[in-house]
Amino acid sequence: MQLPVVYQKAKEQVCKIWTTLQPLLTVHVGLASSATALIILEQCGKNKGYQERDACGFHPEGACCVLDGPEKIESTINMKTLWKNISVEGINIILSRDAGRYICDYTYYTSLYNGNGRAAFIHVPPLSESVTAEFLGKALQTIILAMLEQCVEQREMDHVRKK
Repeated sequence: MQLPVVYQKAKEQVCKIWTTLQPLLTVHVGLASSATALIILEQCGKNKGYQERDACGFHPEGACCVLDGPEKIESTINMKTLWKNISVEGINIILSRDAGRYICDYTYYTSLYNGNGRAAFIHVPPLSESVTAEFLGKALQTIILAMLEQCVEQREMDHVRKK
């Protein structure tokens, strides 16, 4: 699903994903136009600091995602472990703890908040001669499968703990 570059509409769609689909994990992908041949795994979303106006000229009330929400929310996906254990030939993968204060970070925080941390965010470079849609699709598939493996392992560990 493609989200609009509009805070309120993006928030509504993310909330709808969590209430109607109730996914095990939601993976968001955003464009990092300044990153060339670089995939960025984002570990956490931040609640405050959204001063930049969206495509409709608005910014969120109080410049935050969720009034009285926690300052930041970490993903249940351990991006550092993922980053250490995964490689995609032809592209660098890095770890980040700051997705910026615009629609990407806003969407990520909203999803982490609604999904109790079961969300992930990946910044990707623009398509180019070296980063084709097919190449990027395969790279994302590799990364997302590793994320799902982490989810399954976490569920199994949670199940064992409950017994």
